[in-house]
Amino acid sequence: MNEAVKVASQDAALKPVAGPFTGNEAIARGVWEAGVKVAAAYPGTPSTEIMESVSKYPAADLHAQWSTNEKTALDVAIGASFAGVRAFAAMKHVGLNVAADALMSFSYIGVNAGLVIVVCDDPGIHSSQNEQDTRIFASFAQVPVIEPSDGQEALDFTKYAFELSEKFDTPVIVRATTRLSHTRSEVKVGARQDIQPRAFNENPSKNVMIPSNARNQHPKVLEREALVAEELASSPLNKVEINDTSVGVITMGLSYVYVKEVYPEASVLKLASSYPLSERLVRDFCDQVDRVIVVEELEPVVENALKVMGIRVEGKSLFPRVGEFSPEVVRDGFVNAGLLPEKIRKGNFDFAPMVRPPVLCSGCPHTSCFMALRALDGRVAGDIGCYTLSVVEPLKSMDTCVSMGSSIANAVGMAKAGTQTKPIIATIGDSTFLHSGIPPLIDAVYNQANITVFLLDNHITAMTGGQDHPGTGKTLRGEETARVDFVKLIKALGVEWCETVDSYDMASMYQSLREAVEFKGVSVVISDRPCVLDPQKIKGDPFKVDQNKCVACQSCMNLGCPALTWSSGWHEGRHKVEINPESCMGCSICAQICPTDSIAL
Repeated sequence: MNEAVKVASQDAALKPVAGPFTGNEAIARGVWEAGVKVAAAYPGTPSTEIMESVSKYPAADLHAQWSTNEKTALDVAIGASFAGVRAFAAMKHVGLNVAADALMSFSYIGVNAGLVIVVCDDPGIHSSQNEQDTRIFASFAQVPVIEPSDGQEALDFTKYAFELSEKFDTPVIVRATTRLSHTRSEVKVGARQDIQPRAFNENPSKNVMIPSNARNQHPKVLEREALVAEELASSPLNKVEINDTSVGVITMGLSYVYVKEVYPEASVLKLASSYPLSERLVRDFCDQVDRVIVVEELEPVVENALKVMGIRVEGKSLFPRVGEFSPEVVRDGFVNAGLLPEKIRKGNFDFAPMVRPPVLCSGCPHTSCFMALRALDGRVAGDIGCYTLSVVEPLKSMDTCVSMGSSIANAVGMAKAGTQTKPIIATIGDSTFLHSGIPPLIDAVYNQANITVFLLDNHITAMTGGQDHPGTGKTLRGEETARVDFVKLIKALGVEWCETVDSYDMASMYQSLREAVEFKGVSVVISDRPCVLDPQKIKGDPFKVDQNKCVACQSCMNLGCPALTWSSGWHEGRHKVEINPESCMGCSICAQICPTDSIAL
């Protein structure tokens, strides 16, 4: 157990201790220390570990849950705030899109007890479908956003965010990024605050956003924006470091760490918040330096704000708008600005890394599904999950993928367009189906679309590391709870043709899909096998290749299974195949498709 979590289970009067935390663990610690009573999230990289870490603190201190999607998580937190206790929600940047409807209205309503939302952006698109900048969303919603730069600030800023929330009657966003979320550092921790619940605010004109009430609240939101900016101008969370006054760097978040590493001589204004931005704070700094450069990941949010103020500033002409920053990227920007010399390479280190395409795990139950889809030659609308890897070779059987829960509605649109001659199939995972796939399935039935939905049920939220959801029958804390019956649910929505098939039974898989696409209307095939890695590793006896029977047809290699490798044997100029017994999970799919029966236990 993490050292800080041990502390959480002991007397709250213990003196602060230090522990190596990831940014996500530090945020979770800040949530606990701030006296939060209700916390909710939907898993999404790079934010997933926040709620997992929160759940390790005593259940007597706070309720922590996985919600079916990000909007539900935020609505749960909003309800807790209404009820008078500090509340928290966590999500990745694209999750904020899902929660946006609630956020926009709650910005007008304001809080009762403090409410903080941590949003983890993904510069560089390590595990996302885009790299949007949450700071723009924060200004859009007129909600303050603060940006920690290391683990200690992740904890401290999270705690401060609750104070800011309650002082100015506003939800507050704490923006993290992938590197901050997953980088580990020493963090000093403290005791949990004893926050007394507030009485419910019996004020419908504030709590109920009908048009007349919303019109009254909007001016208050604008007034709040100015007050928060003034508060943040004098906040000790900002850092003003005057060194060489020939250049002043304005930065925030993890970019500050890179600036200090590569250009320690520069004068620096490290902003705790990029929205709302204090003009007084910025001008005071800019007046002390000859040249102003803004270093910020992704969009030129602060740079543009300074230009509106009439301040001469450089930023994205030197630093990229795409991708994740690093010391090398930031240093290159200062080289482009003529402030640092070109770095001289010592020795020849030019080399090409080995290309390793992403593949599904050995024994993944999704493999057979997409093998069958490729054989069917349908038009496949995909969704967000491990199975999105089927877009690349060798499975290569997914045609589109937009966002969480889009596949079924995309398939409906294709069907209604009337231009497709191929069968139209939507693929969607169990967690994604519960997240946002149910309404489009209702839409498909209601509008009599001729599509097949392939529900890939691997009994877990696999892509983010094996989190539970309402289809697993367990809560975030591992407690037994109600489990969604997918067949009953789907039939209750009006689907007439629904069949469950074992993902490892290739013959039944092919047959079920053929029957499904022949059905006129909405049909649903549920592939049913647990993930081979989460919540526990499932490994059977490894299969072997009889080299005497193998004719090097390489049919099994089309699975893309990491356990299948080339052997030293040859047949008619082609490599034969062998199986790595350490990697093989014993799923038997390769044995089922081998035309010469050369693969067996």
